[in-house]
Amino acid sequence: MKYPEGTLVRNTRAARVNHWITATCFVLLMVSGLSMFHPMLFWLSGLFGGGQWTRTIHPWIGIVLALSYAGLIVQFWRDNFWNRDDIRWLRSIVEVVVNDEAKVPEVGRFNAGQKFVFWTMALLVPALLATGLVIWQSYFGEATTIETQRAAELVHSWAAATAIMIWIIHVYAAIWVRGSVRAMTRGYVTPGWAWRHHRKWFRDLVTTGSTGPRPRG
Repeated sequence: MKYPEGTLVRNTRAARVNHWITATCFVLLMVSGLSMFHPMLFWLSGLFGGGQWTRTIHPWIGIVLALSYAGLIVQFWRDNFWNRDDIRWLRSIVEVVVNDEAKVPEVGRFNAGQKFVFWTMALLVPALLATGLVIWQSYFGEATTIETQRAAELVHSWAAATAIMIWIIHVYAAIWVRGSVRAMTRGYVTPGWAWRHHRKWFRDLVTTGSTGPRPRG
């Protein structure tokens, strides 16, 4: 894929496809899960063909999500290690929230907020998968006791609620920081965007003479 002249590659095509598969699965799981969570939300099951179909496809989508997120971990874990820059960034969180990034310390490819989302979901997705398997009646209903299933349902619900809140923060931040959505839909950012939001990453690209994670082509 060719990118506009003078831009920087933020996310490869493989990373973008992987991300949107994960995002689609998460939204489907959120909607189908909420339809089974409370009778007032049962009407959402109509989007999947009714309650029976919702209960059938929900766990299968969960498996796809887990596999897809594993792909994201493989691609991004190196850039999400915690370092001192993240501590300095968190100390300037007020400036980040009001979008006064001129006073925010320089960060690499991902800031502390993005790393928090990445690693939190890296913990929540396996937890949701494990507890989901325990309460998957069609295949594992007789493998565990009622008490174990009840405990798994409780953990599953709390993990799902936390994941939804993290997802809301992630979406809000992507919309708030102009240019972030384009980085995950079209793959590139401008040098000005990189300088403003991820200055250390920009400096590294200039030092190495790179245009991003992969050469143009």
